[in-house]
Amino acid sequence: MLRNALLVFTAIAGLLLSACSGAPANPNPLANTPLQVVPVDLPRYMGRWYVIANIPYFAERDFVGSRAEWYLREDGRIDDHFYGRKDGFDQPESHYQFLDSVVPGSGGGRWSVRLFWPIYVSQLTLYVDPDYRYTLLGYPDKSLGWVFSREPMMDDATYHGLLARFEAMGYDTSRFRRVPQVSEQLGQPGFASPGEKD
Repeated sequence: MLRNALLVFTAIAGLLLSACSGAPANPNPLANTPLQVVPVDLPRYMGRWYVIANIPYFAERDFVGSRAEWYLREDGRIDDHFYGRKDGFDQPESHYQFLDSVVPGSGGGRWSVRLFWPIYVSQLTLYVDPDYRYTLLGYPDKSLGWVFSREPMMDDATYHGLLARFEAMGYDTSRFRRVPQVSEQLGQPGFASPGEKD
C-alpha cells in the first residue's frame, strides 16, 4: 500500500515538474527579463475571478466555465478554490481546493500555493487594474499565465490589451488560449476546446 502511494506521488510530482519545464522555446526578446510582482490589497483582491485565458497545461486542459474563488483566512493564508467543467458544459462542475500563503515582503503579490504536501508552486500577480476588475497571474519561468476577470465575459479590445501587457513582460502570447465561459464560445477562433491538442 505504501509503495503504491509513493508511486502515485512520484508520478504526480513528475507531471507537475514536466508541466512547468516542458514549454517550447520563448521567442519573445524579453523572455529572460525577470517578472516583477505588483502589490495587492488582499481583502479587495479576494472573491470570484473567472479564467478568461491561460497557457494550456495538463491540470486545466479541457475545462470550460472555469473560475477561482479566494478567501482570506484569519491566519493570513488564503483558501483557494478552483471550479470548472471538464470536457464540456454538459458535465458536472468539478471543485479543487488549495491553500496559499503570501510570501513575506512581496506586498501580497507573490503566493506560495500548496497543491498537496509537500508540493508548492509560486503564483505571481503581475498586474491588477485600479478597480480590481482584471488581473494577470504568472509563473516565474513564464511557462504558465492566466488572464482573470470579475465578469465571465471580456471584449476583444480588453483581452488584447491585457495580452499586450504579458508581451511587454516577455511572455510568448501566442501560447495563450481563451477559456470558454459560455457554450457559444466553443470552436471560436482563439478559444480552447475540450479535446483540442496544443
